[in-house]
Amino acid sequence: MVFDKLELKVEDYMTPNPISVKPTLKLKDAIDIMAKKKIGNMIVDDEKGRPSGILTEREILTYLVKDGGIPDIEMGVVQTKPFTMISPDELVLDVANTLLEKKRRLLVFDGKKLVGIITASDMLKGLRTTGGNPDLEKVVSTRVYSCDYFDSIFRSINLMFKKRIGSVLVVKNKIPFGIFTERDLLGVLTKNIPLQERLENYATHPLITAKYGIKGKDAAEIMNKNKIKRLALKKNDAIVAMVTARDIVDAFRIV
Repeated sequence: MVFDKLELKVEDYMTPNPISVKPTLKLKDAIDIMAKKKIGNMIVDDEKGRPSGILTEREILTYLVKDGGIPDIEMGVVQTKPFTMISPDELVLDVANTLLEKKRRLLVFDGKKLVGIITASDMLKGLRTTGGNPDLEKVVSTRVYSCDYFDSIFRSINLMFKKRIGSVLVVKNKIPFGIFTERDLLGVLTKNIPLQERLENYATHPLITAKYGIKGKDAAEIMNKNKIKRLALKKNDAIVAMVTARDIVDAFRIV
């Protein structure tokens, strides 16, 4: 390995003082907070004020597809994701194994006190500072799903739900126009936009791209500069793959 993993501690790259909500808060209000704070994870406390689970953009999307809308329910009965407790002095690359292999969100505890949360995007902040620049060929997804710009928002989220993906490419006149992500969906919900509206007005565009074959650190730099978690990769003017922050962390991990 071309860098010393001992230099990358969780406490140096975690997001401190993560937002948590009471179990009595309405789901709709929690979504508003996530959209305003631009976060993809919301910690839900139990009745004693202890973290009990994490609401993610995936659960929100699932409610929309299965129920046709956001139900009027409190966070205490919302289906949430489990999490793994880690300590601030653990190493980023070590906890990456839990994030990627067990697919668990990571909450940072100092003893019994919640002090932070660390995501793949947080990890990349540290990995970008190292001398590593791994290949991405083994980790990128070459299955890129798309919708036309005149398709409905609901059609895109239904595709995302069925394929278990966090975004769809948006195409206009057979040319890549933009991308619609789970984060874009949060913005749609907070503005009470009907899900039958066309994607054209709510996708993120212009589409940020890079050449297929780009290295991990270079891709992370582009994603950080543009504040995105997914980067479309082009080959001969066609989008052939999509790389995420998690993919890049995985590439550093297997160097």
